[in-house]
Amino acid sequence: MTDHVHIFDTTLRDGEQSPGATMTADEKLLLARKLDSMRVDVIEAGFPAASPGELRSVQRVAEVLEHSAIAALCRTRTGDIDAAWEAVKSAKKPRIHVFIATSDLHLEHKLKMTRAQVLEQIRAGVSHAAQYCDSVEFSAEDATRTDVGFLQEAFALAVECGATVLNIPDTVGYTMPQEYFEIITKVREAVGDKAILSAHCHDDLGLAVANSLAAISAGARQVEVCINGIGERAGNAALEEVVMALRTRRDLMGITSNVDTRQLLSASKMLQDITGLPMQWNKAIVGRNAFAHESGIHQHGMLNNPETYEIMRPEDVGFTDTNLVLGKHSGKHALRARYVELGYDLEDAKMNELFDAFKKLCDKKKVIYDEDLQSLLHAGLNGDEKRFKLEDIRFSSGLSEEASATVSVRVDGELKTVSRDGDGPVNAAFEALREIAGNPDMTLVDYRLEALTVGADAQGRVHLSLRSGDITARGDSTHTDVVVASAKAFVDALNHYELQEQLQDSGELRRAAEVKASGSGV
Repeated sequence: MTDHVHIFDTTLRDGEQSPGATMTADEKLLLARKLDSMRVDVIEAGFPAASPGELRSVQRVAEVLEHSAIAALCRTRTGDIDAAWEAVKSAKKPRIHVFIATSDLHLEHKLKMTRAQVLEQIRAGVSHAAQYCDSVEFSAEDATRTDVGFLQEAFALAVECGATVLNIPDTVGYTMPQEYFEIITKVREAVGDKAILSAHCHDDLGLAVANSLAAISAGARQVEVCINGIGERAGNAALEEVVMALRTRRDLMGITSNVDTRQLLSASKMLQDITGLPMQWNKAIVGRNAFAHESGIHQHGMLNNPETYEIMRPEDVGFTDTNLVLGKHSGKHALRARYVELGYDLEDAKMNELFDAFKKLCDKKKVIYDEDLQSLLHAGLNGDEKRFKLEDIRFSSGLSEEASATVSVRVDGELKTVSRDGDGPVNAAFEALREIAGNPDMTLVDYRLEALTVGADAQGRVHLSLRSGDITARGDSTHTDVVVASAKAFVDALNHYELQEQLQDSGELRRAAEVKASGSGV
């Protein structure tokens, strides 16, 4: 064993399966670049067999990243494996990640297979993948509820057929740390040092990080994680928590990772901006209160020596007291420098676009904070994909008058203007937008408003979700006027809805649902 653990990030695949966390291709690429700059060892970019769109999305990531290995998930089916290879073959470090369930529960009720049939699937699938790629990972779905003897047999066969990484996933977050330690130990006994062992833990019992650390103690040298711990159901082990636990307690664990921890906070904020999924203030490592001290006793100790109540330095995870303030006199070089400090290496074309948006924002507020810069970056994504574009909104309301709003939206290039009354200006704007979209049955199922920064001129950030039929679409936006931010978020959701409807019509969503129903992850 070595004293180094590989960090395998699956935010783009398992994390995206969180309800409401679906990302566009541009959003995936932005997050992948961030992970690459953080020196994450492996990025699982998606499940190419799910749809042609998913395959293209993984290809885009594979073509541009410089440092991280790029993995594509697939079942043991030949078609899945071929699609995975097609998606990652242009990567500098491609990996095919093959999986099949091994627990008797899954064999009987999902796969309808015998153990012998599963072993044959492993033989055929791993061998086929190994013909394409030197780096092949095999996962035994629901490993922690699998008979250990059969698990050992399955993993030994996978190694024999060319697997170089063996993943022992706690698919439903069922195991306990000591139990997981023993399972990893027994797998090591069966395969020795012929392959790297990996841990993939879900958080259904709140033990994903604890189980991941137990696996490392037992000899696993890869852990599969997500930013902010997002993922199916209760989520996955949080990247930032695993990495900082190893760093902070290296005296006990003796293990290091390659991750640039100074980018953990900005990665967390980027994911929140992209998905609109909020994070509790007391979230470990990257939460707003992670390094806040209110108790008088704690504050007294902190003034004397920060180590009295802080086991990590805030700056080591990306917090800083020198939040560089930009304004209308700041130039493009200063703006680019701040984006680089935040972990974004942007192309010239994108930088020029952001600078124009930055100058317009400077006309509305005096001081531009990091949160404003991240909001500008996210707002500029997917511009070519938008069918709906908000051109103007005017509204009025008061204590003694009914609220009204007049909204102008360009739809497929044609300008449409509608006026409506409502319970308030936001409601009136939404009613007008609903009519412009031609979908009176569209329902607002989630609406959240927060201040992006401090100050009376702070931008309001709005996250919302719309539902019509079996499609739910999210939208988010920021503006110094919360009514405008709300209207922009609604239009953003309309564009996401339109994209999903197109995928549904083309059959991509149906195929993706079929893949998921038959087992879409570990």
